[in-house]
Amino acid sequence: MLSNLNILITNDDGLGARGLLELVSVMRPYGHLTIVAPKRPQSGMSVAVSLGATLMSYKKVLEEEGASWSYLDATPASCVKYALDKIFPDRRCDVVISGINHGTNTATATNYSGTLGAAEEAAINGIPAIGVSLCEFGDDPDFSKVKEYFPAIFERIMSNLPERKGISYNINFPPSGVQIKGVRVCHQGKGFWIEELEPWNGAMPLEGVEEGEKMFVMRGRFIDDTPEDDRLADHHAVQDGYVSIAPQTFIRTDFEEVDRLNGFMNSDF
Repeated sequence: MLSNLNILITNDDGLGARGLLELVSVMRPYGHLTIVAPKRPQSGMSVAVSLGATLMSYKKVLEEEGASWSYLDATPASCVKYALDKIFPDRRCDVVISGINHGTNTATATNYSGTLGAAEEAAINGIPAIGVSLCEFGDDPDFSKVKEYFPAIFERIMSNLPERKGISYNINFPPSGVQIKGVRVCHQGKGFWIEELEPWNGAMPLEGVEEGEKMFVMRGRFIDDTPEDDRLADHHAVQDGYVSIAPQTFIRTDFEEVDRLNGFMNSDF
């Protein structure tokens, strides 16, 4: 079994999130854990960072054998930046793991995810990174399947890392009530949301709302834009009862479109 690793752990649900606590319990046998998590929930922040004159408060809350716990009042990607800048003097750790997210991060949700934004920040710095999510939306998620299956997945990934840097791994688990059929290497599915903004009908008044302002919450309905027979799309694999692993890179260039544009853009105007 892998051991003696320097592991940075973060999430987008905040330092007190149950998913983070469960992930820490899973990772303890593998080495020293440095936990730097957002002070408050930061879902949907993608790879956003706190720039310029934005002040960020940091606090170490616990030092124990094998693990140090702290928070940064900033985005998940900023937590990774802080750890690499201030805690790891050579800007290196063996792996960054973000999660366990309460809710799936497949298909287009990948683009918005703060969980995966933290993993992407690690990949930008050449560090292997894994984002872990569970397709559970109830108030009391059951992380037992993640705890059962993730160690073997983690060990296999870390024992077979590529020479090429800049890769992160987006891992999604089916709901706890679904019998897991296995693990599938997948690609990101396609889709989009409609009817996203719903009027806020909360009974309690909200502080700081000015007269005449209308309040909305974001929910929406997902439109699946992936062919139905493509069962290697990550969200389809999870629907089918598989743990999906979608490798990702932070390079966003569409090389197919580069070739197409070169067919008519490089001529004289």
